[in-house]
Amino acid sequence: MSNFKITTWNVNGLRSVLGKSDWSWLSSLDPDVLCLQEIKARPEQIDLNLLTPLEPYLAYWNPAERPGYSGVATFCKQEPLLVERGWGNPDFDREGRVILTQYPGFQLYNIYFPNGQRDHGRLQYKLAFYEELLDICDAAHDLDEKIIICGDFNTAHNEIDLRNPKSNVNTSGFMPVERAWLDRYVERRFKDAFRVLYPERIQYTWWTYISNARTRNVGWRLDFFLVSEALIPQVKDVIIHDDIYGSDHCPVTLILERE
Repeated sequence: MSNFKITTWNVNGLRSVLGKSDWSWLSSLDPDVLCLQEIKARPEQIDLNLLTPLEPYLAYWNPAERPGYSGVATFCKQEPLLVERGWGNPDFDREGRVILTQYPGFQLYNIYFPNGQRDHGRLQYKLAFYEELLDICDAAHDLDEKIIICGDFNTAHNEIDLRNPKSNVNTSGFMPVERAWLDRYVERRFKDAFRVLYPERIQYTWWTYISNARTRNVGWRLDFFLVSEALIPQVKDVIIHDDIYGSDHCPVTLILERE
């Protein structure tokens, strides 16, 4: 048996985080796959010298059409069996939110889910994204595919997943209509791998830059792994690396046991 590690991180600007952060953790953690969200850059915009920490990996990019916005990138030690960017819906694909990579035994979605915005102006867009992805996953599950969805979900699922649930019930990211979509994923053959292992643990992955929130640990758990029920027995651990800085989010690692 061997371990397969997947690390997800919303970097909130890849050029910035490469330039200002200590990436020594990456070589010591040594993930097989690194999924980054909100890269806000095209690969040709990034100084090659800054990419040195990522040199051991094959890179697959899906930047947004709009400059300096959104975008995801997946870095793999070994070439995946399949790579797909987006899913054929231009309303979503132009924002560079999805990369699918296929490995023996499972599909991996690296996703930057939409933000509903403070004024709820993109709430319906966000909910439509959740719905379309779940339809795609339902079809794959019907074919006995095993799926891992990782990234910034932009929603805290339950009260335990944010410091101040009562005052945020009308805030996009914790509204009942958003949380209900995560309920649907769990009802339809997915499990939150962290909560399976640590049902009572309070730990966050995002902190606003305002009011010294990270030092005070006033955060939200927005970054996680939804894993097909059939794959859960192989989940060995989920680690929230809240000691790694450089973004308003921290990395999270899933460890799978594989033959």
